[in-house]
Amino acid sequence: MFFSLLDKPSREEYLAAIRERVCSRCVERPPEGPPCLPHGKICGIELHLPELIASVGRCDSNSIGPYLDENRAQICSVCPHLHGEQCPCPMDTLAVLLVDAIEEVNELFANRDSESELQEMGVGD
Repeated sequence: MFFSLLDKPSREEYLAAIRERVCSRCVERPPEGPPCLPHGKICGIELHLPELIASVGRCDSNSIGPYLDENRAQICSVCPHLHGEQCPCPMDTLAVLLVDAIEEVNELFANRDSESELQEMGVGD
């Protein structure tokens, strides 16, 4: 997986991991998606990606419950699609995969940053 040289992972880096690990298993995905919106399907991941990343970042648990609670409090509570015909969020069915994908990107980025810092200090050469 490619990582940018930014201070934090980019939207594209998160999307690549999510599309590989989550979207590939989504039963709501339209035939030519993702992205899903151009194909007529509102997707909670596409709609709320920055909020989902932040929400996962605020949790640290071995259980999925705190992640679901955080999402419902911070994202679902203000989503205009909540309980509508196209309630778009796959969190209930794909939450574990989504959390794993986001945390994987965060961990790979942190590891890459640590390696860069060590190289800059001349450690490990």
